[in-house]
Amino acid sequence: MRKIMISAAAAFLFMSATPVLAENNPQPKTKDVQLTSQQKQELSVLYKEMLAKKKEILSKYVEYGVLSKTESQNISSHMENRYQHMEQNGFVPKRHCHKMHHSK
Repeated sequence: MRKIMISAAAAFLFMSATPVLAENNPQPKTKDVQLTSQQKQELSVLYKEMLAKKKEILSKYVEYGVLSKTESQNISSHMENRYQHMEQNGFVPKRHCHKMHHSK
């Protein structure tokens, strides 16, 4: 049961940061999008707010016994690394070149 709760908590935290793309909403063909400094700053602020809120959620999971302190730190570290990666890429998410097929 604990393993399921940990998996669910981790999935929630990781998946909530992933943009959801509808099949009926095709992405633009261009891959060379450049954001302005102001746009990057706005996104940076939003990502930092989101990161802080997710860390707050992790703390609650530790408090409630769903995650250990170590598990929480590992997830937090992964989220920090993801933020650094986004910052290095100018806050433009990388598009996957393959289509995801979902079973219905």
